[in-house]
Amino acid sequence: MTFEEIVKDIKARRFKSIYFLNGEEPFFIDRITDLIENEVLPEEEKAFNQSVLYGNDISMTTVTDTARRFPMMSQYQVVVVKEAQNIRDFDNLLPYIDHFQPTTILLFAYKNKKADKRKNVFKKLSSSPNCVYFESNKLYDNKIPDWIMGYCKSKSYSITPQAAGILAESLGTDLSRVANEIDKLTLLLPAGGEIKESLVEEHTGISKDFNTFELQAAIIRKDFLKVNRIVNYFEGNPKNNPLVLTLAPLFKYFLNLLTYHYQKKLTPNTQEMARLLGINAFFMKDYLEGARMYSAMKCAHIISLLREYDMKSKGVGNANISDGQLLKELIFKIMH
Repeated sequence: MTFEEIVKDIKARRFKSIYFLNGEEPFFIDRITDLIENEVLPEEEKAFNQSVLYGNDISMTTVTDTARRFPMMSQYQVVVVKEAQNIRDFDNLLPYIDHFQPTTILLFAYKNKKADKRKNVFKKLSSSPNCVYFESNKLYDNKIPDWIMGYCKSKSYSITPQAAGILAESLGTDLSRVANEIDKLTLLLPAGGEIKESLVEEHTGISKDFNTFELQAAIIRKDFLKVNRIVNYFEGNPKNNPLVLTLAPLFKYFLNLLTYHYQKKLTPNTQEMARLLGINAFFMKDYLEGARMYSAMKCAHIISLLREYDMKSKGVGNANISDGQLLKELIFKIMH
């Protein structure tokens, strides 16, 4: 089941007896855990019928003994096991999977790594019809803008692609941090409102004019004046704009642009090309314009430059040159 399907079922009170949530992305695991903790039981029933256990402190026998209890004056008992990845005797769950307590909703939050499905207990959990087995995978950075737009839509708000791009480039792949910023922004809007770049700049401290997203756009257009302004701003604010975080999206863009050059005749459909590049179709205009400004040969040269300056930013072949000076050198070579 997908995250969205699990959430939909929980909100519709279509519960499973066991939820096993595992993987490297804690955001989805935390959200499902919060839903189970908050949605299943009314507040007055939680004191006697909702237990939170921690994997560091317990054995699986303690978990199953707790899960086998009957609820007190309630339809369900909820047992949430956090830090479940620290339970050492997970195999002792096997008998419970086959003979579970139907009035108990048992949830395992197994975070920061995937369970080994070669082990019988995890194989059993993944195949049991009474269990939701969910793998929470990290999103690639090129998927974050679409995720931001989807997250806003799920809260009945909208966001401009430019604002989504700025948030993605500035906050990275930490979904909890991104969601927290979006949640704060929606508090400032009327119901169903739209998050725009100006709102992002005013209330998050992220400049809508001086960020990696705008730097890339200016490089694509070969807007020398704007590029110089942004680079000078980055040089004056190195802590907020580290070179390594500036290079990564540029490398991704020019690698995609090189792919576009070689695929544009084979894949003339814009939507199909966007899927091939792993981007939102809205941003295809950046590749159409970039292809006019930078040939395939120039893209290959730029990719080589980005690798070279990435190494220099890490001290390889760098004679104590500041990140600001390295960025100025690099941008000059890219645009000439």
